[in-house]
Amino acid sequence: MLRLALSALTAVVLGLALAPAGLAQEPGKKAEPDPTKTPAMMADVKAAEKAGVDAGASATTAAHKYSDISWMLVSCALVMLMMPGLALFYGGMARRKNVLGTMMHTMVALALVGVQWVVIGYALAFGAPLKKMSISSDADGKPIEGSVVGFSKELMFLPWTSAVPVTEEQVAKENPGLTGEDLTKATAERNKFNAFPNTNLPLYLHAMFQGMFAIITVALVSGAFAERVKFGAYLVFALVWTTVVYDPLAHMVWSFEWSPAAKVDIAGTGKPAGEAMIFPAAGLLGVNGAIDFAGGTVVHIAAGFSGLAAVLLLRRRVGYGKQTFHPNSMVLTLLGAGMLWFGWFGFNGGSALYSNGQAISAFTVTQVAAAAAGLSWTLTEWLLKGKPTALGLASGMVAGLVAITPASGFVAPGGALVIGLVAGAACYGAVLLKGVLGYDDSLDAFGVHGVGGLIGAILTGIFVSLPLWAYGAEMPEGAFPGKTDVEGTTVTYNMSSQLAWQIKASLISAVYAFVATGVIVLVIDKTIGFTVTAKDETIGLDLSQHGEVGFDYGGGGLEESTGAMLPEPKAALTPPNGPLSKRFTVTVEGADPATLVKAWTAMCQPGETPPSPSFKAVYPYFTTMTGNKFRFRGGDPVALRNELQKLLSAALKAPVKTTVES
Repeated sequence: MLRLALSALTAVVLGLALAPAGLAQEPGKKAEPDPTKTPAMMADVKAAEKAGVDAGASATTAAHKYSDISWMLVSCALVMLMMPGLALFYGGMARRKNVLGTMMHTMVALALVGVQWVVIGYALAFGAPLKKMSISSDADGKPIEGSVVGFSKELMFLPWTSAVPVTEEQVAKENPGLTGEDLTKATAERNKFNAFPNTNLPLYLHAMFQGMFAIITVALVSGAFAERVKFGAYLVFALVWTTVVYDPLAHMVWSFEWSPAAKVDIAGTGKPAGEAMIFPAAGLLGVNGAIDFAGGTVVHIAAGFSGLAAVLLLRRRVGYGKQTFHPNSMVLTLLGAGMLWFGWFGFNGGSALYSNGQAISAFTVTQVAAAAAGLSWTLTEWLLKGKPTALGLASGMVAGLVAITPASGFVAPGGALVIGLVAGAACYGAVLLKGVLGYDDSLDAFGVHGVGGLIGAILTGIFVSLPLWAYGAEMPEGAFPGKTDVEGTTVTYNMSSQLAWQIKASLISAVYAFVATGVIVLVIDKTIGFTVTAKDETIGLDLSQHGEVGFDYGGGGLEESTGAMLPEPKAALTPPNGPLSKRFTVTVEGADPATLVKAWTAMCQPGETPPSPSFKAVYPYFTTMTGNKFRFRGGDPVALRNELQKLLSAALKAPVKTTVES
């Protein structure tokens, strides 16, 4: 088996550690317990012995379990690394005055959602079904029931009582009347939360891995309304959104029944009832066969359409559509894209929840789709715009990663190649569309994640490979979570039915996220206010919201990246030494001082239109103004006098005369 090959080294090491005596025993003789081994290892040995398995098989089973745990620990860390990667990716795309504020939106989610997830988030997303409902029926007309949200009080705060197993002896002591099969069932029910259903993963490991997904999803949403929202309002939004939008969607797609009594037979195995069983899906979309390997619907469609709802309800950035907003650092964005790509191997590969062939398959197609989409976006942009950009390459890479996410455990590299190529070109078109429609999706959250997630979720249904899934997951084909047809022991993939449910699940996720987010945004905006004032936006979120800057280069200077001026005059740039470094005054005649002060103050305020070339020429050297006298330091006195005269004459709609005084 491929799984045995993947964990061969671990099996050898643990085999020697767990059963040194067993190697020298007579065939069929059980290994004697070794008190030097850890309780976890001995538990595996005892479980194997109880099942009548010899010591060598026990060691192999333990090797599989601990290789799964090791891979998932690494995957969890990889997904966490995506957070600083996203912060760099978004931070580089923002204007210089907003780089720190933009990165803070991502990094603070680690703290805020990290706490929410432990307290209540995991219990809502993966708890037992709270109330089941039906939106479809099976072939016999029987309603297919699943839940929108779950809840298990045993999962709140992740208590040790849910993570640590109890023995039959302990249960028998607490319930003297229980014996035999009843005692075994009662013990299994008590231990149902120890490991996530259908896996070897301890409760805490699964909770931490899935928590990283919750953290990064709300951070993705923040890219849509970057550069214009209050930090406090964002914190409220992130907390409420994760609880109301993300947690239910995660439950609808990824949750399973926890109780051993809920297990069902795997179809198509030909085995007697009760011999090949699996925990069934519990969420409303999962029970209907909608598949999402690592978060196309739960993460990307939810984030993208939530971002779209927010930007349609909130005001646009000052000057948007009339000025060019330049990213402050493509170096940061490229570095962030690289870190995201690296972390995505854990995002997708870890979603196998095993160290097995499916993890390898997901790892492989993640690489293929990201490469294809990066190339697709770059070539499309080069063809249409004449030059390939670093931002285009970085965005294309991320678009490919987004699109392959729901498909990564189900499709072969050929399908991933198509998904990546389509996603790169389509997401580029979606980003261009915002300029046509006029909505202000600051960092293309909808264009990349909403559209990319939608494409990936739908194309998953077309490119599923059932044999590849069964081989990688080491499960019978009848255990496939999507739509299949079963005749006796023959299981075939039903593409048309799967594609229909992929579209339905995508639309349900998109509509739910869009509507719920719209309500959340409206409530916050009407109560505490969601966006900053125009003055604070012009200053920049770094200073106005956090009192610090991301990059302190010293000095002053025109904020060319926005075209808008600070609301109050600032000190001039320190000029070079030489004849142009001296101070001088320009006197204005033909207008009274009060009118001049009013006109100059108005020009220094933020506005929808970019400043004039004359203002850009004058402002960097301007220091103070008193009455009709403008004080400068540096620059060419004659040139500045002429530019100031043109500027004021246009502003006052009357001719003025300017003279230079030394």
